[in-house]
Amino acid sequence: MTRRQDKLSDLHIYYGAMRHLHEGRPLYEFVAENGGPFTYPPFAAVVLWPIALVPEGLLQVAWLAATVAALAAIGVFVGRACGSGRPAVTAAVACGLLLSAPAQSNLRFGQVSVFIVLLALVDGMGLTPARYRGLLVGVAAAIKLTPLLFVVYFLVAGRYRDAARAGGAFVACLAVGAVLLPSESLAFWTGTMADTSRIGNLASLGNQSVQGALLRLGLSPDALPLVWAALVAVICGTALLRARQIEHSGHSAPAAVLVGCATVAASPVSWTHHQIWPVLAAMLLIATRGTARRVAGVALLAAMVASLGVVLRGFALTPGIQFALENARAVGTVAVCVFGFGGVAVVAATHRGAVRRARRWAVATAAATALAVVAVQPLPAAADPTFKAYSWQHTSNPRYFYVCHDEAGCADFLGPRAIRFAVTAEKTKVRVNGVVDARVGRLEYHSAPGGSPREIPLLGLYPDQRVFSFRSASLSHGRLVVYDVAGRPLVTYTSELAPPAP
Repeated sequence: MTRRQDKLSDLHIYYGAMRHLHEGRPLYEFVAENGGPFTYPPFAAVVLWPIALVPEGLLQVAWLAATVAALAAIGVFVGRACGSGRPAVTAAVACGLLLSAPAQSNLRFGQVSVFIVLLALVDGMGLTPARYRGLLVGVAAAIKLTPLLFVVYFLVAGRYRDAARAGGAFVACLAVGAVLLPSESLAFWTGTMADTSRIGNLASLGNQSVQGALLRLGLSPDALPLVWAALVAVICGTALLRARQIEHSGHSAPAAVLVGCATVAASPVSWTHHQIWPVLAAMLLIATRGTARRVAGVALLAAMVASLGVVLRGFALTPGIQFALENARAVGTVAVCVFGFGGVAVVAATHRGAVRRARRWAVATAAATALAVVAVQPLPAAADPTFKAYSWQHTSNPRYFYVCHDEAGCADFLGPRAIRFAVTAEKTKVRVNGVVDARVGRLEYHSAPGGSPREIPLLGLYPDQRVFSFRSASLSHGRLVVYDVAGRPLVTYTSELAPPAP
C-alpha cells in the first residue's frame, strides 16, 4: 500500500469503490488493498459518486479541508451553546474538539462521520429554517443509518413536522438510491447490511458501543442479543425522555448532543471516528455550573482524548480495572445517556425534592457499585478480544514472526534455554514471538486469572527448533506457562511475561 493510501485509508476505500462503480462493477464486491470494503447504503454511493472524477491527491486535500471546516462549524455551534456567544469559549471548544481522538481519527482516515454529526447537530438544534427542519437528519440517515434515532427523538419531543420531514427525506433518498443503483440497493438491503464481518472485529477496543463492551466481556452468543437489546432499550428510552425535558426547557444543543450520544451507545459498532458526540457532551458539562458537573466533563473529555487503557495500564491492579479503563469511553457515553448529562454530576447538582434526590443517588450508587464489582473481578479470558495465536499461514509475515528468519538465527537466538521470545508493543496490542527447543512440549497463555488457557501452536519450521507467535491486548495480567514433553510445568512467565525470579 502506498503512503497516500495509508494516510487516508477510509477515503481511499470510498475513492476505489466509486471508481469500481464507474467501471460498471458491483459496488459491494469491491475490496481495497487494505482489505476494506464499502459498507454504507447505496445512497451514500450516489452522494460520493463525483469523487471518482478527480485525481485522488486533489480529493485528499479537499476532503481534509472540508473535514476541518466541519469540525470548526461543530465547535462554533456547541461553543455558542457553552459560552452564550463568548468567542473565547467557542475557541476553547473548537480546540478541545480538534485534540480529541474522534476528530483526529476523522482527519487521519478521511472519514464521513464528521459530516453526519454536523448534519444531525444542525437539525437537532433547530438551526435550519423551520420549513426545512428534519431534512438534514433524513439525508444523514440515508448515508449512515444511526441518525434515524433523531427521527424518534423528534416524535418524543413533539416535533412532529420535523419527524415527518426527516422520515420523508430518508425514504426519498432510499428511492433515489434504488432508482440509480437498483442491483446495489437489492444487495445491500437483503444481505450486505447484516453482514457484520465487512465492518471489522466488533469486539476490538476501537468499538466503544454497548455491544462492543459486551463482546469484550465474554458474554455467550446466546445471551448477547437479549442483554444487548434490553440495555439499548433502557439507554435510548432514558436518553430520549431526558432530551425531551432539556429541549422543552429551551436548551436544544444539550438535547441534540444527548441523542447523538445515544446513537453511539446503541449502534452495534461505534468506532473512534463515530464518537464525536461524547466529546461535545464533555464540552457542555465543563461549561455548566457546579464543580461536580465540570469534574465529570473533564473526566469524560480525558477519556475521549487519551486511550486510558494504554496510558494507565501500569495502574491497573486487576483485570477488571484494566477492563474498565479500556471501556471508559463506552461507560462515559452510557452515563451521559442514562443520567442526562454527567451521571453522578447531575445527581449532585439537583435541587428538587429530597425524595427525588435520594432516588437518583440510589441509582448512581448502584451504578458505581456495579462498576466497582467489575473492577475487582478476574474477568474471563474471553475479555481479551485481541488475542490471536498465529499458525502456519502467518509464518511469512515479519510483523508476526520477527525474532529469527532461518534455522541458524533461531539457534543463535535460543541459545542454551528451552524457550526464548521477544515482545513488541503496539498502540492497542502486544505481540510475542519466540522459539523453543525439543524439551518443550506445550505452551499455554492465560489472558486473565481464572480464564481458560489458550494453547499456542508450536510450528516446526526448522528441524531442531519450533517457533510460535501470538498477540494480546495487554500482558499486564497474562501468564505464559511452558510445559515439558511429559506435560509437567517447566517455567511460568508473568508480569509483562518477565521470567520468574531464580
